Amino acid sequence: MVQKYQSPVRVYKHPFELIMAAYERRFPTCPLIPMFVDSDTVNEFRSEDGAIHIIERRCKLDIDAPRLLKKIAGVDYVYFVQKNSLNARERTLHIEAHNETFANRVIIKEHCCYTVHPENEDWTCFEQSASLDIKSFFGFESTVEKIAMKQYTSNIKKGKEIIEYYLHQLEEEGITFVPRWTPPPPAPSAETAASCRKRAASLASAAPQAAQKDGLSSEALGSPGGASEPAAGTPDDKLDADYIKRYLGDLTPLQESCLIRLRQWLQETHKGKIPKDEHILRFLRARDFNIDKAREIMCQSLTWRKQHQVDYILDTWNPPQVLQDYYAGGWHHHDKDGRPLYVLRLGQMDTKGLVRALGEEALLRYVLSINEEGLRRCEENTKVFGRPISSWTCLVDLEGLNMRHLWRPGVKALLRIIEVVEANYPETLGRLLILRAPRVFPVLWTLVSPFIDDNTRRKFLIYAGNDYQGPGGLLDYIDREVIPDFLGGECMCEVPEGGLVPKSLYRTAEELENEDLKLWTETIYQSASVFKGAPHEILVQIVDASSVITWDFDVCKGDIVFNIYHSKRSPQPPKKDSLGAHSITSPGGNNVQLIDRAWQLGRDYSMVESPLICREGESVQGSHVTRWPGFYILQWKFHSMPACAATSLPRVDDVLASLQVSSHKCKVMYYTEAIGSEDFRGSMTSLESSHSGFSQLSAATTSSSQSHSSSMASRWRLC
Repeated sequence: MVQKYQSPVRVYKHPFELIMAAYERRFPTCPLIPMFVDSDTVNEFRSEDGAIHIIERRCKLDIDAPRLLKKIAGVDYVYFVQKNSLNARERTLHIEAHNETFANRVIIKEHCCYTVHPENEDWTCFEQSASLDIKSFFGFESTVEKIAMKQYTSNIKKGKEIIEYYLHQLEEEGITFVPRWTPPPPAPSAETAASCRKRAASLASAAPQAAQKDGLSSEALGSPGGASEPAAGTPDDKLDADYIKRYLGDLTPLQESCLIRLRQWLQETHKGKIPKDEHILRFLRARDFNIDKAREIMCQSLTWRKQHQVDYILDTWNPPQVLQDYYAGGWHHHDKDGRPLYVLRLGQMDTKGLVRALGEEALLRYVLSINEEGLRRCEENTKVFGRPISSWTCLVDLEGLNMRHLWRPGVKALLRIIEVVEANYPETLGRLLILRAPRVFPVLWTLVSPFIDDNTRRKFLIYAGNDYQGPGGLLDYIDREVIPDFLGGECMCEVPEGGLVPKSLYRTAEELENEDLKLWTETIYQSASVFKGAPHEILVQIVDASSVITWDFDVCKGDIVFNIYHSKRSPQPPKKDSLGAHSITSPGGNNVQLIDRAWQLGRDYSMVESPLICREGESVQGSHVTRWPGFYILQWKFHSMPACAATSLPRVDDVLASLQVSSHKCKVMYYTEAIGSEDFRGSMTSLESSHSGFSQLSAATTSSSQSHSSSMASRWRLC
C-alpha cells in the first residue's frame, strides 16, 4: 500500500532570494542532518540569462536503521537522486527526489516547492508532498515502513530550523538582502537566446510535472530533497502550519498530512461549501486518523446534514415554547480549560411529558441545535483564549432521577439521540461530569452505555451523593465562581428548573405523526413546477461586482435546462401561480416568470453561463462569480423545448392547451444564496464542472438514506 504525505504551508517571512541563499548552504553536506553524508553533482544546466538553474545531485545517506537490517540488505549507505529546478524569473524552486538504492523493492518519491507568498511578495512559502511504496524488503517491510515514518517525522520537525539556522548565519555575515534576478542586456542573436530559453523551459517543467503525479518522502529515509517544511498555495486549498497550530492544535506531521489530504479530496469532490477544518479533524480523530474510515463516516454525516438542513437550524428553527419552559438544560460559562460548559438537570426533567407533548423529532432537533450552538461557542472561545478549543464540557445533575425516567419511549428517544449525535458530532465532548447519581442510575447506564463510543465513555466522571464536593470533584474542572447555585456554588444558573409538563399539552399519536412530518420537511428549499413553455425563474439582485451566486437544486420530476441570465434593468413583477388562475393546478410548488415576452436575448438581457441539462433525480450544486452589478435571473426550463426558444420564449397564454398531461410538468426544489467572494469557501467553477457534485459525496450513504421517507429519498436520489 502506498503511504502518502502532504505538508501544510510553512511561511518564511523573508524574501524568496534570501531563502534560496540559505537553502544552497545545505550542500554538499549539512552538519544539521547527521545522516546526510555527502552529495555529488551529476548534471547541471544554467540558461544564458541566468534565470533558469537546474542541478541534479546524487546524495549519500547513512540511515538510522538496526545493524542487522543493514547487514541483511547488504548496504551501509542509501543513495537518492535529487533534481532542483530554480526559476529566478518566476521566483520558484521545484525539488524532485527519488531513491536509487533498492529502487526495485522500495519506491520513494518527493516533490517540494518554494514559491512567493500569494499575498506578500517579501515572504516565501514551502510545500512538500511525498509517497512511499514498499514492494518487498526481505520480509522486513513493516520494519522499513516504521523506520521511514520515524525518520520522516523527525526531519519534518527539523526542516524549518535548518533554514532559519542558515538565515541567521547569513545575517551574522552581514547578508540580509539578495537582489532579485534581472534580465541581462539583449543578446546579439535573438535566435540563439530563444533556442536556449526553449530548452531551459523544457527542462524546468519536467520536474514539477512528474512529481505532481505522486504524493513517504525521500527525507523519510533521510534525503535532503527538501527543507522538510510545508507548502505554498492559495488560502482556499492549502493549510498554513501556523494556522494549524493556532486554531487546530499540535498535530504530528502525518496527522497534518491526513487533514490536508482529506480536505483536498473534499474540494475536488464536494462542489459547494466544504466543512470547516475543525469539523474534518474531529472525524479524523474519531477514526484514529484513518483517512478511508474518516471519509466514509464524514460523507454520511454531510449527506445527513444536507437532507435535514442542519447547517441552518440555529437560524431557521425556533424551539417550541414547551421546550423553552420544561427542558432543564442550558449553556453556563466555561470550565477551567476554556471549554464551553453545558448544564443539564436531567433528574428535574419530565422526559415522558416532553416526548408525549413534542414527539421524538422535536427533541432530536433541539439536541441538534444544542450541538450546533456548542460548535459555535467553541469557535468563539478559541478566539477569546488564543488556543484551540474544539470540544465542550457537559455537567449532568441526576438529583431526582427515578423510574419515571426509564419510561420505554423516553429511553428509546434517548438512544436515538445518542446514535445521531455519535455519528455526526464525534470528538465534541471533552468531558462529562455526572453528579448526584442515585441508585436507579446503574439501570439507566446499563441501557445506554453500549451505544456510546469507547473513547467517549472514557471521558465520563461519575459522582454519587456529595462526592463531587470533595477532592477530585468539581473544583478540579470548574472555577469556584461559576459553580451553579443548586450545586452549592454562588453563581446563579439560568437553566430552567424543568418540572412536570401539563398533560393538557400532550398530543395524540396522529397529531405527533403529522407534527413529525412537518418538522422533517421544514426546509430552506423552495419548490417550483416547471411546465412545457412555462419556465420557473427567480431574481437575484447584485450590488457589488465579483459577488458569488450559489445554488443547490434537486430535479424531483422530469428533465430540465438550467440557465443564468443578466440584465441591467429589473424585470416586471413576477406573475405568480399563473397556471392556477387558469384552473390548472401545480401541487407542491409554484411557477414564476420574470422575463417579459417582449424582451430579446442580446438586447434586453444576456446569457452568462452555458445551459445545463439536468435529468430527473439529479442533485446539482454550483456557483457563478458575477462580473457586473445588476439583476441575475436563474431559470429552470422544460428540457424538450427547442434550443432557439431562448430568444422567443413562449408564455403561459400560448401553451395552456398543451398542459393537459403530466409529462409536460417538471418539479424542482432549490436553494440559492448571493454572498461576497471573500466569504465564499467553495469551488468557483462553471455549471458543468459542478454538475451533480454532491452525488459523489452521497455515494457512500445509500444505506443510511433508506431509513428516511420515500419523499426525502426521491429528493436525494443519486445520479
